[in-house]
Amino acid sequence: MSKGALFIVPTPIGNLQDITFRAIETLKSVAIIYAEDTRNSGKLLKHFEISTSLKSYHKFNERARVDEIISKLKSGEDVAIISDAGTPGISDPAQIIVKKCVKNGIQIIPIPGAIAAIVALSASGLSTESFSFYGFIPKTEIKQKEFLKNLISKKETLIFYESPKRVEQTLHNFLEIFGNREVVIAKELTKIYETFFRGKIKKVLAQLNESNLKGEFVILLEGAGEIEVSDSGIANLLEMEIISGKSQKDAVKNVSENLEVRKNRVYQILLKLGK
Repeated sequence: MSKGALFIVPTPIGNLQDITFRAIETLKSVAIIYAEDTRNSGKLLKHFEISTSLKSYHKFNERARVDEIISKLKSGEDVAIISDAGTPGISDPAQIIVKKCVKNGIQIIPIPGAIAAIVALSASGLSTESFSFYGFIPKTEIKQKEFLKNLISKKETLIFYESPKRVEQTLHNFLEIFGNREVVIAKELTKIYETFFRGKIKKVLAQLNESNLKGEFVILLEGAGEIEVSDSGIANLLEMEIISGKSQKDAVKNVSENLEVRKNRVYQILLKLGK
């Protein structure tokens, strides 16, 4: 008996009409669909008159479902994986089952479709020649700053997902770590209230308020490029290094390497901090 195939099927990130003809036909033809949230996905299937059986597959039961899905695939059934919105496996469940299928020699067929990060990038106005996607970054302020400082010298456009509750704080952390760079915030992509906020971080922060901090957000940050690193930016990172327990020597070394600036300059700023 030949094995079935695992289909990775993207769903709309907002507007239901963004789904592809191929995605609809695939969802109609497979034996079963595993979905991140069967309630949300049920509405999608009903809208497109798809009657295929639906079961849950989310981050809380992902590992438990793997053996069940592999068994179906080995018995010859085709299976589709979908998430609430966008492409499975991109900041959504699917990585575990994909790896398991690779290990078991099961065919994986990816269907092209929407990814919020790419949709936002295409309309951002920032450089699209190279970019890095980081998904959801650490939630706590200390861990987030520690994470961000390792990105300070990245020259490509940086892309993040963020919840409406943390957008403002994340932008304040960006300002502290990266300085007042260009930033673009894409909100509610492909939906009725799709909005883009563009400008320097301080300008965008001034545009945000309680009434527009709702929905799903993609944050795109200008890369380092030829931006001159300020003394205050160096000082901030030095303080973070020392607070985290680094010696002055290691702090200077780390900041110099992360920012790609001369050690002597970093050391002179450290001396000023001491005073």
